[in-house]
Amino acid sequence: MSRIREAFKNGKAFIPFITGGDPDIETTEKILYALYEAGADIIEIGIPFSDPIAEGPVIEAADERALKGGCTTDMLFGLVARVRADIGVPILFMTYYNPVFAYGAERFTKRCADCGLDGLIVPDLPFEEREELLMPCESKGLELISLIAPTSEERITEIAKNSSGFLYCVSSLGVTGVRSKLGDSARHMIKLAKQAAGLPCAVGFGISTPEQAREMAEFSDGVIVGSAIVRMIAEHGRGCVEPVRAFAKEMKRAIK
Repeated sequence: MSRIREAFKNGKAFIPFITGGDPDIETTEKILYALYEAGADIIEIGIPFSDPIAEGPVIEAADERALKGGCTTDMLFGLVARVRADIGVPILFMTYYNPVFAYGAERFTKRCADCGLDGLIVPDLPFEEREELLMPCESKGLELISLIAPTSEERITEIAKNSSGFLYCVSSLGVTGVRSKLGDSARHMIKLAKQAAGLPCAVGFGISTPEQAREMAEFSDGVIVGSAIVRMIAEHGRGCVEPVRAFAKEMKRAIK
């Protein structure tokens, strides 16, 4: 069983997301350790990109700060290599396809494997066109995580049957961001996916409070929290590590 599937074996998985290099690479490293110590089961690191089409204003601003601060993909490969021995949970990159394409899929996936990454999430890569990245991932032992959305209904079964690691279930239409209410679409998606395959299903996009996390954990295998953490990093800058740690502990407790 892969390390990612293993992460779901001990109850509901807490999966935090941060933007790499925001506010700087040194603080990102401290945040990774804080999230791990707070009980994260899988950690997602976003590679900052200049045109993040699936992101709301919070993560888009974080991408801009990271890029302005000089963060590069190579710096993030180096970061993962440094922390890998001490952080014992799966680490994923979330990236748009353009940085992968610019790097070259073969070279990019080799660097991912060499630094100790467990998998990739590429939100703008259509499921039907993922073969050119899937093959290099599989040859390097990386999991390419599939996304399903409320608009995917007719394709959910096919995606679930042909995916690995876990399914990233987008809780609602639109871009990432904090929301006050989350719809029932995620519950329906997960039911369809579970009928098709035995993959764990984690819900993301818009989960920002312990109450929302608890609600989503009732019918999913894991909860992905991004914008709420990234907003906290924006508010506190280099002083964000302890507030992020405290928030992560609270979210982890909520889904237990």
